[in-house]
Amino acid sequence: MDRVVPWPALCKLVEPVYPKNGNGRPPVGLERMLRIYFLQLWFNLSDPAVEEALYESASMQRFAGVDLGREPVPDETTVCKFRHLLEKHDLGRKIFERVHEHLEACGLKAWPPEQHQDARTEPIVLSSRSHVDAASRIGFRVKN
Repeated sequence: MDRVVPWPALCKLVEPVYPKNGNGRPPVGLERMLRIYFLQLWFNLSDPAVEEALYESASMQRFAGVDLGREPVPDETTVCKFRHLLEKHDLGRKIFERVHEHLEACGLKAWPPEQHQDARTEPIVLSSRSHVDAASRIGFRVKN
């Protein structure tokens, strides 16, 4: 997913509204929180469920950049506050649009199945008509 999701661009999008050091406990890294947010979307996980999944799944830990030997998983309250921050600033839609733009630049197409759905429930769907060369540039293999 590192080739499909433009993490630096998404961080730039959220960074202006993301909490800074100095106001209470230090915030969790922004990219880590975005990755956790995407895990919630992809696997339809609630805030408590994503916290639990991060403790139980080594692959999710690697994806989110969590090293349990050094730090705990962000708790469900932290995840909830991050999600609410995105909702407050209408960033869910903007994040989807940025990913969509990135995929189109790579020759792939993504769209939400229902335009009126909540951003948390809109899966990214890749078109099976996508060009094979474009897909292979970012690591996808298109099956016929």
